[in-house]
Amino acid sequence: MMQLTASIVIYNNDLRTLERAMASFRGSPLAGKLFIIDNANQIEAIELSHKYDATYIRTGSNLGFGKAHNIALKSVMNGSGYHLVLNPDVEFDPAILSQLVAFMDGHLHAGLVMPRVLYPDGRIQPLCKLLPSPLDLLFRRFSPFPALTRRRNERYEMHFTGYNQIAEVPFLSGCFMFIRNSVLREVGLFDERFFLYAEDVDLSRRIHKVSKTYFYPFVSIYHEHTRGSHRDLRLMLYFIRSVVQYFNKWGWWLDTERTRINAAAGQVTFSHPSKVHQDPVTVQARL
Repeated sequence: MMQLTASIVIYNNDLRTLERAMASFRGSPLAGKLFIIDNANQIEAIELSHKYDATYIRTGSNLGFGKAHNIALKSVMNGSGYHLVLNPDVEFDPAILSQLVAFMDGHLHAGLVMPRVLYPDGRIQPLCKLLPSPLDLLFRRFSPFPALTRRRNERYEMHFTGYNQIAEVPFLSGCFMFIRNSVLREVGLFDERFFLYAEDVDLSRRIHKVSKTYFYPFVSIYHEHTRGSHRDLRLMLYFIRSVVQYFNKWGWWLDTERTRINAAAGQVTFSHPSKVHQDPVTVQARL
């Protein structure tokens, strides 16, 4: 069985950044099939796909994030042990993939894991989150009270964990989702109703209901996170639509499951990775 596959969805992305993501995955000896799903018509990406032995798929229209990744997931879900949902703006030392596989192999209850995520300058991105309530998202975007917003954000982003220990996290970012495929077969693929945004919290939540979803800080990746929905009106409208769809699906104010899951979030069942190299593996920050 092919142990590890990956998919990257692109939409008019910078090719130099995309190539770094592809090289990061392909550099691992565990790397199997790599899919490039093109939601635009970025012809130059075809040459890159040939260079990195990737399967290039042009969708013909912008299907959105989850639906495009599902094309790859449907192809490999029964043929590999793990699948990596990878953003085109992520870079990492290929050695981290062996460590993540070893962690998952050693902890069969784990269905999803995310490493420590850094900005290119080395700062930590706080991408471990609780399941959101409407107030969490409203305060993040529109609150006129900076101090109150900061306190609420710090809780929502689980700063209380310190980002330095293995922790159970119910919402792991879609920029790097390392998924056990047997769990994916149980819970299903990305919900294609979400065009962009909220598909990662929805899938994380479904995986969390049947397995463990872990933050694993002993290896790191770099993510050129741009917070596009804060600057682009079109992306903001996608975000609002997806958030409404998410709360319509799971509940707005009365969501007892959310309350229960968030109350237990951050629990650590072990303090060090068992039989896994314990030193952080990173690539040099792009200053």
